[in-house]
Amino acid sequence: MVFRYCLVLLLTVGAAGMDLRTQKISNIWLCCGWLSGLGHQFLTDQIRGLGSFAAGSFLPAALLWILFLFRMIGAGDIKLLSVLGGIMGVPDILICMIWSVIFGAVLSAAILIICGDLSRRLTYFTNYFKLYFRTGKRIPYRREGSRPEHIHFSVPVLMGVLLWIGGFY
Repeated sequence: MVFRYCLVLLLTVGAAGMDLRTQKISNIWLCCGWLSGLGHQFLTDQIRGLGSFAAGSFLPAALLWILFLFRMIGAGDIKLLSVLGGIMGVPDILICMIWSVIFGAVLSAAILIICGDLSRRLTYFTNYFKLYFRTGKRIPYRREGSRPEHIHFSVPVLMGVLLWIGGFY
């Protein structure tokens, strides 16, 4: 169990660090995470571990693809959650994703309130979906450039992982 916690923590801290530094999470890092997780699951539970790895890896992609479709979340964030899901398993990655979204919402709201942009972003959000439902056009939700409202979702994921390691769930 300790190895699993260390592996998840290492992968998440590394991904968050990369994301904060370069705005991306390296695919090489994520592939190493998938391979490590696959190996760990196989060594721990053999064939059953491979099934657990596959289910845990698939769940984040299945649940978050719609947010990626509208470019509300990055592919690297989904791949990170997929890596973690393969190691943590379905029940724990689901709870981790819920906590990550909660932490992300709180962080985003705090940033928007501090920057004084909350009403402007809420207007942007509603207008974005009005345009989509009226025209059917899917334009990226995320605006170009570095903006205060652009959070690195790997940070709330790290916060969710820390709750898991701390035994909160």
